[in-house]
Amino acid sequence: MFSGIMTRIEDIRKFYARLMAANASSPDPRLETVFAEVPREAFLGPGPWTIIAGNGKVTTPSADPAHIYQNVLVALDDDKGINNGEPFLHAMWIGKLAPKPGEAVCHIGAGTGYYTAALARLVSPSGTVTAFELDEKLADLARQNLEAYGNVTVVHGDAVTTPLPASDIIYVNAGVAAPPAGWLKALRPRGRMIFPWRPAERVPLAVMVTRTENGFACDPFMRSWFIPCVGASIADPAATIPTREQAASSRSIWLVQDKAPDRTATAIFGDVWFSSKSLDARPRTGPRK
Repeated sequence: MFSGIMTRIEDIRKFYARLMAANASSPDPRLETVFAEVPREAFLGPGPWTIIAGNGKVTTPSADPAHIYQNVLVALDDDKGINNGEPFLHAMWIGKLAPKPGEAVCHIGAGTGYYTAALARLVSPSGTVTAFELDEKLADLARQNLEAYGNVTVVHGDAVTTPLPASDIIYVNAGVAAPPAGWLKALRPRGRMIFPWRPAERVPLAVMVTRTENGFACDPFMRSWFIPCVGASIADPAATIPTREQAASSRSIWLVQDKAPDRTATAIFGDVWFSSKSLDARPRTGPRK
């Protein structure tokens, strides 16, 4: 009986992984393998589980893991609004980042570690993942859940105020008004960062940043909403807040210390600003106005 149940769950997990990979449209076949082999239920605590459905909540009828191998949000801390995020979205974001063996990843807002585990598998055997989680309870659970992953270090701490390690990938799972300058500086050449950009309530975007020889290229590629990142989710009153159109037109990010904001600025947040100018755009000729 037990063997039959395990075979059934493995089959369900494989189909779930196939859906994840198809939604991600990633050319990397390892993405499907990882989602098939990392057991989601091991990171959610004992069932039954609370599923977030629109503005409501539904409790699974039992602790059968089959219930959570769908594109559903599963509550981790209902009181704080923290959940194990939507699998389709994470599969697509991870596929877009294209982790490679040997790369160094920084995961900000790791929760209980499910997507951290996927990242760890994708950068194995020589790559590493540093997982930041501000909530002490969740950080402890992540540390336990990821104990078998020798290339993961879980940090119970504030990724906004704590210097990040040099990273090929920074994966942010908490909404920010703007990425702290330290996050941009931590990106290695050709490094990639995805973060949920929430400069205003009306502007929820996911942004991909790539560090190039010429600076930080910026690609707002979809709408998204994540729980706010403590310490980085509220813009300073002096900030220049973008409209949805301005935010969507952003094509590069600059550190003020490297370049002062100019007429291409779409948003300005202290020492970081966004520009509508692509890094590969040719410089204008003639005098500036």
